[in-house]
Amino acid sequence: MKRKIFITFLLVLTLSQSAYAYWIWTPESNRWTNPKYAPKESPQEQLKFAISYYEAKDYKTALAEFKKLVKHYPDAVEAPEAQYYMGLCLEEQGKYYEAYQAYQKIIDKYPFSQRTADVLQREYIVAQKLLDYKKRIAGIDFTAENTAIDIFRKIIENAPYGKYAAASQYKIGLTLKAKRYFTEATEEFQKVLDTYPESEWAEPAKFQIALCAAKSSLDASYDQTLTQEAKDKFSEFVKSHPDAELSREAEERMDELHGKEAQSNFEVGQFYEKQKAYDSANIYYKYVIKNFPKSEWAQKAAEKMQGMERNAK
Repeated sequence: MKRKIFITFLLVLTLSQSAYAYWIWTPESNRWTNPKYAPKESPQEQLKFAISYYEAKDYKTALAEFKKLVKHYPDAVEAPEAQYYMGLCLEEQGKYYEAYQAYQKIIDKYPFSQRTADVLQREYIVAQKLLDYKKRIAGIDFTAENTAIDIFRKIIENAPYGKYAAASQYKIGLTLKAKRYFTEATEEFQKVLDTYPESEWAEPAKFQIALCAAKSSLDASYDQTLTQEAKDKFSEFVKSHPDAELSREAEERMDELHGKEAQSNFEVGQFYEKQKAYDSANIYYKYVIKNFPKSEWAQKAAEKMQGMERNAK
C-alpha cells in the first residue's frame, strides 16, 4: 500500500513540474501565463522574431507570431507591419481571400499606415490570382471570379483615383465579359471611360465595349440592329485610334460582322423562298450580292436566284 502511495506521489509531482514548465505566475498581470503563447517583451522584438520565421519560409509559425504582436500590441507602430506580413503569409499558403481580409484590416484599422500603397498592390494581385483560381470538389468546379470582382470593387472604394483603380474597374468589365454578361460588362467598361478617361485603360475599354456589342450580335440568331450597332462602335474606335494596335483587331471584327450581316440577309431570302414569296426572296438575294460581293453568301445568293429562275421556267 505504501509503495502505491509513493508511486502516485511521484507521478503527481512529475506532472506538476511539467505543467509549471509551461505556466508562470506574473505579478504584473496577476495571473498564470504560458510562455508558449506569450509575445516578446516589446513589439520591436516580437516583429523581428516573427520576421525571422517568415524569411525562413516557415509561414505557419510566422503567421502565429505576427498574430501575437497584433493581439498584444494593437496600438504599437509595428502592428500594421505585422498585419501586412500576416497577409503575405496567408498569400504564400494559397489562402488568397484570407490574405485579402488581412490586408484590408490595415486600411480599416490603420488608415495612415505607410503600407497603404503596398496593401492596394497586394489586394490587386490577390484579385488577379482569384481570377485563375479553380477547385474541384465532388466533381464540381468552383471558381472565384465573383470574389475577385468584390475585391476589385473594394480597391476602387479604398482609393477611387489610386494607381490600381482604373485597372480594377477594367478588370471587372473583363471578368463579366468572360462570363458572357455583355450588358453588365459594357456598363463597367463605360465607367472606365467616364471616370478615368485619361488612363491607359480607356482605349482598351472603348474597344471592349465594341467587342461586347459584337459578341451580343453574334450570339443572336438574327438581329440586324445589334450587328449594325457593333459595326458602328468598331468603326468609331478605328476613326478615333487609327494608329492603335487594337484597331487592326477592330477591323477584323468588322469583317466578321460584315459576314454576319450578309448571312442574316441571305437567311431572310431563304425564308421568303420557302414561303414561295420569290419576289421578296430576290430582293434579299440581290441585296447580298450588291453589298457583300466578296463574301461566300453572295455566291450562294446568286446560286439561289439561278435556281429560282430555272424553276420558274
